[in-house]
Amino acid sequence: MDAEQIRESCKSRFISLALTAILCVPAVAQGTVQSQEGGQLNLSEVIEMARSQSVEAIGAKAAFISSYWAWRSYQASRLPSLNLYGDFMSFDRSLQLLQDPQNGKMRYVSSNNLQNSLGLFLGQNITFTGGTLRLYSDLSRIDEFGNNTGRTYYSQPVTLSYSQPLMAYNSFKWDKLISPKEYEKAKRVYLESMEKVTSLAVQYYFALMQARKSYDIAVSNFENTSKMFAVAKERMKIGSVTREDYLQLELKTLSDSTAINDNDIQVREAQMNLNSLLGLGEKADVVPVVRDDLPDLSLSFDQVLDKAMANSSFNLDNEINILNAQSAIAKAKAQRGASVTLAAKFGLSHSADAFRETYQNLLDQEVVGLTFSIPIFDWGMGKGRVKKAEAATEVVKAQVEQAQNDYRKKIFTAVGQFNNQRQQCYVSKRASEISTERYSLMMERFRNGGISVTELITAQNENQTAVQKYLTDLGNYWTYYYALRQLTLFDFIGKADLDVNYDEMVK
Repeated sequence: MDAEQIRESCKSRFISLALTAILCVPAVAQGTVQSQEGGQLNLSEVIEMARSQSVEAIGAKAAFISSYWAWRSYQASRLPSLNLYGDFMSFDRSLQLLQDPQNGKMRYVSSNNLQNSLGLFLGQNITFTGGTLRLYSDLSRIDEFGNNTGRTYYSQPVTLSYSQPLMAYNSFKWDKLISPKEYEKAKRVYLESMEKVTSLAVQYYFALMQARKSYDIAVSNFENTSKMFAVAKERMKIGSVTREDYLQLELKTLSDSTAINDNDIQVREAQMNLNSLLGLGEKADVVPVVRDDLPDLSLSFDQVLDKAMANSSFNLDNEINILNAQSAIAKAKAQRGASVTLAAKFGLSHSADAFRETYQNLLDQEVVGLTFSIPIFDWGMGKGRVKKAEAATEVVKAQVEQAQNDYRKKIFTAVGQFNNQRQQCYVSKRASEISTERYSLMMERFRNGGISVTELITAQNENQTAVQKYLTDLGNYWTYYYALRQLTLFDFIGKADLDVNYDEMVK
């Protein structure tokens, strides 16, 4: 056997061994796992799993629950609050510095007493005025020890007090304007977060589908190229294939064999990404299902824009930003001028040595007064705070206007991409079918000696590109669709606004 025969024999044996080894790989890389984790899953099933058990979905739910309890706290602040207060077993045995009222001298007096008090307090914030209304009832007892032993009670059976800041910043009013919008925004942000999870599931699902298809194509290419290489070997003996074409086909066979391993790694990586999102184990083997039926949807820019403005968090976020800026101006103006507070208290009280006498012959009490603070000269500090807040508000308004323009352009682009993509899927699907059929015909022609190796390899590459492009276009279609759902919080297929049972979420 000469050197040429030995070399050809080694090549044939190498290719045979490589084909045998590689064809065993799909059992591991692509075989479906008949278990509770994995198996064939369509896009809807993968989306449902991602929305129910992914870390991102759990995080979105936790963020909403936090906003929900912030809203509940705000609601509670607008309702009457009832509190029990007191001072229990407060013992005082010490020297206290006092002034003698007769001669004005200062001297230390021994104090030896025990004080106890108990009261009930009902308070209500007044949103319109920013004041606070209080109704309370309390009882105090003082026990004196030492030389002046005795006991004294002091009662306030009912007392009504009111504190009203004048020309001050009314935080209650601004909270009433902002807090409901923040809670509504939290609802919409949750829905948008879930749509973001959906988009991520679509991305990983089609990435896995493409990786698996690329693997299948790599295996098929290797099988076909190996067959064509065997044909070329026979044709070379009769001189119908040049040495150059023969070597080119041999090189393509080796390249296709390494492509299988490369694509196998990509399959495993894509599978791990999807498993991580779905909360599946590392060994779970999800097999994507290709569905060619696409909904017949054509959306208009005005339709999508109207839904986005009505449903998304975008407008609410802009409104909240402007309200916060205006609130900052109101606060700066209130702090710049005079600070005046009206305090009034009306009620009944009495003091006696016996408990029973404390609630007899009650005396009425009225306390009314104004406290004020007027800045005379602050070196322009108050005016500076106002100007700073006003400048910040102008910036916010400009940012909101720019954001609205960008948002409209974003929606315009998204609508155009989606409307064009269905036709793109149809074209690429047909191109995939044509290229696959053409590749089969080209292989037959190569067997019959009708085309060159270069033409065969070109047909193979075109077929691979066309098949992969169809899957890419299919993935882009659903990516664009769910991007529009995230922008509008509207299901265009089901023709309904997206919504969830928020009460069930917080239980």
